[in-house]
Amino acid sequence: MTTSRQPDEAYVWIWLPGATVPTVAGRLTQASDITYFTYGRSYLGRPDAVALYLPELPLQRGRQRPIDGLRIAGCINDAGPDAWGQRVILARVQGYISADSDPADLSPITYLLESGSDRTGALDFQASPDQFVARVNSATLEEMASAAQRLEAGEPFSPALDMALLHGSSIGGARPKVLLDDGDRKLIAKLSSRSDAYPVVKAEAVAMELARRAGIQAVSTQITECLGHDVLLVERFDRTDVPGERRQFVSALTMLGLDEMMARYATYPDLADIIRARFEEPARTLRELFARIVFNICVGNTDDHARNHAAFWNGSTLSLTPAYDICPQPRSGTETNQAMAINRDGFRASQLRGCVDAASIYALTPVGAREIIDHQLDIVHAEWDDAADAAQLTVGERQRLWGRQILNAYATEGY
Repeated sequence: MTTSRQPDEAYVWIWLPGATVPTVAGRLTQASDITYFTYGRSYLGRPDAVALYLPELPLQRGRQRPIDGLRIAGCINDAGPDAWGQRVILARVQGYISADSDPADLSPITYLLESGSDRTGALDFQASPDQFVARVNSATLEEMASAAQRLEAGEPFSPALDMALLHGSSIGGARPKVLLDDGDRKLIAKLSSRSDAYPVVKAEAVAMELARRAGIQAVSTQITECLGHDVLLVERFDRTDVPGERRQFVSALTMLGLDEMMARYATYPDLADIIRARFEEPARTLRELFARIVFNICVGNTDDHARNHAAFWNGSTLSLTPAYDICPQPRSGTETNQAMAINRDGFRASQLRGCVDAASIYALTPVGAREIIDHQLDIVHAEWDDAADAAQLTVGERQRLWGRQILNAYATEGY
């Protein structure tokens, strides 16, 4: 440990369904490498209290240990910073960042307390059970992008830029990103990285554009430019039209009772079983999940791990969030696999024929599965040029994406 003594407790505040201000729900405590949670008595006494997530943290008295195999409850971990936010916080706390910086130098509670309050979902973390002090900052996209670039380069930046980065430290993902307010709209700005070997931001822009055109329920996105770099503006799905209101959600990783170390065990069939048992409109949701699997294969998104799927949680039932983080991935050869198995036999090859074979898992017949696949293939072919224009892809970028990531021949082999 290279830092001074770190906090060993934090208070969890929650925006209850329909609420515009948070209330304290309970307390996190750190003991060795385990983070425990205890509901507050006043919270348990509220008639509108909801569990942070079930079956993980039921509404009951006493200190609750994470489920077997986890060191912190998944619904809490979902609200914490991922790789990019951890880098930001490491730089703030330690005063520097380098290739040798170890995220394990800081505890989970430190990351929760040091990250911004405008985090994903409907939770925040405070040092006090009585006073909520939001950790927010107002900065322009240019200021935030400049701070992100300096952090990536390992260069020092001013306290003002440090605070700009704090505002984006509470959202997940490994790539540089910041949070923005555009009037009533809440946005995530995904930034180009100095290490990008291909146009990652524009590749995600065209995939998201095609997804919406193919009928996938996907977040709204827009490509723009800042300081000479591409930026993807993503509308947040965890905020509503009501100012101050937030929506709680959990990742598929949490729904499956796993963490990042166990993510390789996550499968689509296991997620489908949870949808059948616990989701609103399970038949419609299973069809939507199948369509997303197919689309990921069509556009070469093999980064479809369980952290990149999520569901809204209202205290009793789940409902699928809009699709997000659909980004064609670089590939050197033709054969590749999806991050999660598609069929119960472990089949995960990025091939549409395997989706047909697994159709019954998603409450579809082979004919129904083929209808979804054929529709997507038609849309990607017909809408490619318009979607590429919207994503501002150059001629060269289109040529490199088409047939390599977008509709790679391996995807339709045997279909």
